[in-house]
Amino acid sequence: MPIGIVLLDKPAGLSSNAALQRVRRLYGAAKAGHAGSLDPLATGMLPICLDEATKIAGEILSSRKCYRFTLQLGVSTATGDREGQIVERSGVPVLAPERIEAVLETFRGLGRQVPPMYSALKRGGRPLYELARAGVVVERQARPIEIFDLRLLARQDDTIDLETYCSKGTYVRTLAEDIARALGTCGHVAALRRISVEPFEREPMQTLESIELACQTGPPPRLLPADWPLAHLPAVYLDSLQSARIRHGQAVVIGAGAGGAGKVRLYETERFLGLGEADGFGNVRPKRLFSA
Repeated sequence: MPIGIVLLDKPAGLSSNAALQRVRRLYGAAKAGHAGSLDPLATGMLPICLDEATKIAGEILSSRKCYRFTLQLGVSTATGDREGQIVERSGVPVLAPERIEAVLETFRGLGRQVPPMYSALKRGGRPLYELARAGVVVERQARPIEIFDLRLLARQDDTIDLETYCSKGTYVRTLAEDIARALGTCGHVAALRRISVEPFEREPMQTLESIELACQTGPPPRLLPADWPLAHLPAVYLDSLQSARIRHGQAVVIGAGAGGAGKVRLYETERFLGLGEADGFGNVRPKRLFSA
């Protein structure tokens, strides 16, 4: 099976799931999962985990992400982006760079954000965007987020280009709307690109076209190993007997070298077995193992 990770440069106009299914078919994978969806209008890095690598997708979901986006001022839409119906127009004040910077500073650091109605969050088993399309608005609780960096890249009369480095769970559409309000007007996202997902900041992306072209003449592009984004976790190397116990759901004793408590990477020799949980006293239990 093609076990590993593809860093797709998702094109505009394609949903994350549609892009995922095309990649899955090109690699001949039985299953696939993405680590953090992108809106159809958005482009950029979409990590796609194939087959057994889907078991570590959750580890990537918690990573920080970098986006560049264009904030269109003076017009707000139902969806918070250019694809939605216009719901409000407002004048755009004259904005000096100092004024913009003062507003951006108020968003940096820890904060709370109310998720938009047009999101995949579920209420009663239904995605919020389905309720929104039916004209139903439900109360959403504000969630903690962190904006590690927020920078002004360019400014025109009624648009500003921004870059943000943010925590998981941050909705750029909501961030853009909140920034516009703080600037004394309304706004929406006119363009959005995800530059990177931690820890893949320095890794190249593949386009659908480059994957398709490679498949026409040979195998698809090489996958990143499933354990590539887990380098921050301690590695535990097991012998064949310990490996057999782990695969049967049993804990193994590996001694003081296990380090502290928490998630660990498990290996038999150099073969990645999956994730385990150390208790801090030299014992490791299986947490999420790959199939043999």
